[in-house]
Amino acid sequence: MKLSNKIFIGACVATMFTACDYEAINTNPYEMTDAQGAWDGVGVGGQITAMQQNVIPVGTQADGTDVANLYQTAYNLSADVWSGYFGQNNNWNGGNNNTCYFLVDSWVASTYNASYTKLLAPWKKLREAAEKNGTPNVYALAQILKISGWHKTLETFGPMPYTHAGDAALSIPFDSEEEVYRAMLADLDEAIETLSDDARNGLTVMPDFDAVYAGDAKKWVKYANTLMLRLAMRVRFADANLAKEYATKAVNQEFGLMTVKDDAAQLSQGAGIQFMNNFTVVADQYSECRMGASIYCYLVGYEDPRLPAYFLETEDHTYVTQTSMGYYLGIPLGNIYAKSDYYTYGTSQPNIQSGTPTYWMRASEAYFLRAEAALVWGGVFGDAASLYEQGIAMSFEENGISSSVAAYMASGKTPVKHPDMYGRTGNVSSTATPEFTGSTEQKLEKIMIQKWIALYPNGQEAWTEWRRTGYPKLVPTITNRGTSQGVTTEGGIRRMVYPNSFSIAESTRDVYTDAVGKLSTGTDLPSTKLWWDCK
Repeated sequence: MKLSNKIFIGACVATMFTACDYEAINTNPYEMTDAQGAWDGVGVGGQITAMQQNVIPVGTQADGTDVANLYQTAYNLSADVWSGYFGQNNNWNGGNNNTCYFLVDSWVASTYNASYTKLLAPWKKLREAAEKNGTPNVYALAQILKISGWHKTLETFGPMPYTHAGDAALSIPFDSEEEVYRAMLADLDEAIETLSDDARNGLTVMPDFDAVYAGDAKKWVKYANTLMLRLAMRVRFADANLAKEYATKAVNQEFGLMTVKDDAAQLSQGAGIQFMNNFTVVADQYSECRMGASIYCYLVGYEDPRLPAYFLETEDHTYVTQTSMGYYLGIPLGNIYAKSDYYTYGTSQPNIQSGTPTYWMRASEAYFLRAEAALVWGGVFGDAASLYEQGIAMSFEENGISSSVAAYMASGKTPVKHPDMYGRTGNVSSTATPEFTGSTEQKLEKIMIQKWIALYPNGQEAWTEWRRTGYPKLVPTITNRGTSQGVTTEGGIRRMVYPNSFSIAESTRDVYTDAVGKLSTGTDLPSTKLWWDCK
């Protein structure tokens, strides 16, 4: 990635603080207008597709590297490495970058743009169209898509504009985290109720423009139920009553949760999209994204059959010691060394091709969410041990693995150390085996380890769950450039600070100050814990 011309930042990234016309900024002048497309549904349907392509930034062959660059600066150089999944074969700004806990403002702004701004304009258009045309099911779908993207904003930055996001005003106030979670859960509940009517009648919603489920209302409801469970469990340590209320509602919904491989919410080919996975660019073309030290420790230690499905063996064995699984090596978090043949050919590349789908959520996550709920509440949520095993089995199936789950769980294997890299040995400080035994806390660790493995390569969700629970234990960074902002080597980045543009303009400073005041410490620091990060 070349910083001079590869970073895409929206011209008005601080959406809520300026008078910028985002619809105008994000409208292609060579495409048809809403009025031109309204007669055949293209004007509405195109907004559905646009939202789907921005839940996690997804590009096409026609986009070249632009969308991949947005994904890289927004997620791959932050959450993807902070989660332990990846290391980076580069040292942008001599190590003064997100991967060493020194937040780059333009990259931070890229994250806000990707997770929030790009979803705002199409959501507003869909809301207006639904009101005008009397199509509540279209609005329900838009709500689910909005929450799918915006919960990443909430869990990255903290307080955000939500309940007044669509208001016609120059300065929109930020809601507290608790207010947003409650509003998101309530909005999901309403959207589920609306789409359940279509599901009962076997109806579809905008099938020609839906690249995820081809308009299948029942699949959208199952996904929304599981998304509700994800958000409910997110707040478990902050508000157990709220968490249990919505977790119970999610598992009791008429159409249930995601249970089979084909329930996955993913984007690949569909609705006319010539899909291209972002990792084709950041890993293949740029030779920058590589296996992380932490995931090496668990996959190699457990002799996990998913390892070759996730990563390729190294091409150059000069610096690599053969493991029982083959030749694999990762890059530790906090790399400050420039690109070299050692890193390029001596470390493992993600086994992700151009056509590999980008997953928002898979059925294996649903089993692990239920396993955690069953562990702490029991009752309607089921048996934690059974759900844990089903989660591993589903992850195996999702990755085309036919190995015995029982043998894997009974192996007694533990994580290993990552080999020395420039004199630094990486250690995850965990002795957890895959077998579902031990105290309640030990069982929680095992659920979260297996959930983390199954979530790969969704680094945003993995980083969030690591902050929430403290699991899995990760290899500490070898370089911490964030100490002046209170960032510790063990604690890592707890949140992103707001982009600088939020506080620069005098006319918007009061809104920014109010937003910061809603944080737990009242300070806009990467060491400030978010509301749900309180275990």
